[in-house]
Amino acid sequence: MECFSVSKSSSEFPLFLLLNNPATSAVTRVISAARFPCLAPRSLRFSIRNDASRSSLGSVSTSSRDPNFSTTTGAEDFVKGKVYPNGVGVITLDRPKALNAMTLDMSFNYKQMLEEWELDPKVKCVLIESSSPRAFCAGSDVKQITKKNTLSDMIEVFTAEWSLICKISEHKKPYISFIDGLTMGTGIGLSGHGRYRVVTERTVLAMPENGIGLFPDVGFSYIAAQTPGGGSVGAYLGMTGKRISTPSDALYVGLGTHYVPSGDLGSLKEALLDCTFSEDPHKDVTALLAKYSCNPESVAHLKLLLPQITSCFSADKSVLEIIEELKKRRQSTEASVVEWANDALQGLGKGAPFSLCLTQNYFSRVASGYSKGNEFRTLKSVMKTEYRVALRSSLRNDFAEGVRAVLVDRDQNPRWNPPSLNEVNPEEVEALFEPLGPGIDELKV
Repeated sequence: MECFSVSKSSSEFPLFLLLNNPATSAVTRVISAARFPCLAPRSLRFSIRNDASRSSLGSVSTSSRDPNFSTTTGAEDFVKGKVYPNGVGVITLDRPKALNAMTLDMSFNYKQMLEEWELDPKVKCVLIESSSPRAFCAGSDVKQITKKNTLSDMIEVFTAEWSLICKISEHKKPYISFIDGLTMGTGIGLSGHGRYRVVTERTVLAMPENGIGLFPDVGFSYIAAQTPGGGSVGAYLGMTGKRISTPSDALYVGLGTHYVPSGDLGSLKEALLDCTFSEDPHKDVTALLAKYSCNPESVAHLKLLLPQITSCFSADKSVLEIIEELKKRRQSTEASVVEWANDALQGLGKGAPFSLCLTQNYFSRVASGYSKGNEFRTLKSVMKTEYRVALRSSLRNDFAEGVRAVLVDRDQNPRWNPPSLNEVNPEEVEALFEPLGPGIDELKV
């Protein structure tokens, strides 16, 4: 796996132009390399290929795919689609050696199937599954992404993935995910925004992006905003990267809608393929899921910890305040609370300081906006904001360093920039939310 590197192409793009302000404005002068040096990796400038997708003014278009952005050969073999005679369209993720990590081509193929099936009257519902019990989808192919480091590459990656997530959320036909096995990052994006989310006793869910210098993306902030405690549980999961490993917790936070033991998934699939659908496929799917699903045996652990989570991870607390609250919980007389606090502190300790502050800011915005019914009430509006943040975050040095430390050298000793929470400039965090600059399109979904 290669580390993130800066291209030395002759065509360059200044990172600060990602901000939508005239060059003469005071804001642009403030948001510059001198003021915010850690917004850019190694150099402030990133190359954009001098091809037809780039105008003389340096604008970037995503209307046509760049043939030079090589993705994974045979991606059609990794995302297999089949429509059965009764109208069930099945998408099978079949890249088991990579735990079904999604590539750019896989996202394109996946979305194309969904679009075609949505318009096909013969297709009654869509089922998403994995060919392997080890993983549903362990995320995006970070190896692929970090090989491509230009702004135009990042635009292509995030446009494809974010538009796929929006298509899933608004698909007009029943969309069923068999979330069996490891499910992280993009795996949650592919399943968590669908209508029917089936978890098993083998399901493991997590959003560990802070640990590689990014932030929990794929619309997880929107899911988090709807979790118990006014979004506190989702903020806790996103900031600490805590894994959910029980069906009861998956159902409690809303990442699952039904629990079906893994041994019954085959029977449920056969029942779907044998079903004669009525004029209301949603009603038919709901009835089948009710027949095969059951209640988990254990109580949701997160529910028992809700008072502690809400107190520590409320939207009005900064990262430093959260850490202080967790340290207080270490003095609790309840062993389970002490264990939880230590675990949460350990999780926060693995995250890049800048990423933690960004995640807290972003999740608080979305949770507050969702509860008030403002622009963050819909997933599309959330994804438009997230697109800005994702583009800028992916070009920061922390991403390169996180991938190096966790996935390449595996020394687990990243050198974050800035290195501590006290050194994170709040204005740098705010800058990531600004509208994109001239010549760079906002996300169109």
